[in-house]
Amino acid sequence: MKVYERYFARQIYLTFIFVLFAFSGLFFFFDLISELDSVGKGTYGFGYAVLRVALLTPSRFYEIIPVAALISAIYVFATMAAQSEYTIFRVSGLSTRRALGSLMKIGIPLLFVTYLIGEVVGPYADQLSERVRLEALGSSVSSSFRSGVWVKDTLTADGGHPVTRFVNVGELLPDTTITKVRIYEFDSTLHLTDVRTAERGRFQAPDHWALEDVSETKIDPVVSDTTDPKEALNPVYRSVLTHAPHYLLRSQLTPQILSVLLVSPDRMSIVNLYKYIQHLQENHQDSQRYDVALWNKLLYPFAILVMLVLSLPFAYLHTRAGVVGIKVFGGIMLGMSFQLVNTLFSHVGTLNTWPAVTTAAAPSLLYLAVGLIGLKWVDRH
Repeated sequence: MKVYERYFARQIYLTFIFVLFAFSGLFFFFDLISELDSVGKGTYGFGYAVLRVALLTPSRFYEIIPVAALISAIYVFATMAAQSEYTIFRVSGLSTRRALGSLMKIGIPLLFVTYLIGEVVGPYADQLSERVRLEALGSSVSSSFRSGVWVKDTLTADGGHPVTRFVNVGELLPDTTITKVRIYEFDSTLHLTDVRTAERGRFQAPDHWALEDVSETKIDPVVSDTTDPKEALNPVYRSVLTHAPHYLLRSQLTPQILSVLLVSPDRMSIVNLYKYIQHLQENHQDSQRYDVALWNKLLYPFAILVMLVLSLPFAYLHTRAGVVGIKVFGGIMLGMSFQLVNTLFSHVGTLNTWPAVTTAAAPSLLYLAVGLIGLKWVDRH
């Protein structure tokens, strides 16, 4: 980096850290207030509430980073403009193009930090936060559903025939143990062939579930007299009921796929989102919501660069020092409007089945255009 770039970077990074922790502290307070309703239930005390909210902090960082980058850059440039520092840089030969390129260099480390938080720290902390809460409350993930959770599972049997299962999980415990399991298995012609129930199950890598206390009902058609038209229209089936203390079931379902019940799509990692989308597509299920979430995760960190572009025009507005606060307030409103538009596009795109990449990229491209237009206007004037 050149001397002026190091100066810009130092000022922006220091202000960024202050703004980031200030906003996260505000969200920490609000999240803690929302958790007070659960305090006192089971063993969920105030200490557990503080721990849960603290574990949500990395995800708050991930959400706040673009806005914090915008506010910090606006504050730095507005201060420089008020003290005529940026004017000196321009007289010394700093063009708008070079200043924009320098801002992109400053934004790249923030971009990588955002990916690190969004892919590694945030999803793990969110799952841990949910497990802490559920264990303290003595609850399960699917306790709010009357019939539990239904998942479709398609695989190829040992004989090479496709098998379709509809799996009903009554409860998914925080340690990813499943209970009250019901499995309805269909053959390639979609005839029901097997019904299994199990009290509990644990995953055994790479692709098996160890079920306990299993009851299995096999359903086989009885060969009927084809000369009798009634028998042709009313086939007869025979069922055989067996019990087993243990049963090893091969399945494509994994705890990672079921863990989508613990974390909302926008807080999942890109890897887990991609695996779950593949699972949905293999089972011919709608994945629009998760496609949008995946592209949002891929493109969201680049919003930092867009926010830095939006901040640069504030360096060209020559005002008194007392107006710096107004510029910062304008930056806050601009950042909040970006978050609002981004969320709005995600919901509207999902409802209208717009292409996922268009839904995710449209807000950033819109604000990038606004920033470039504003930069061109202030440069001319």
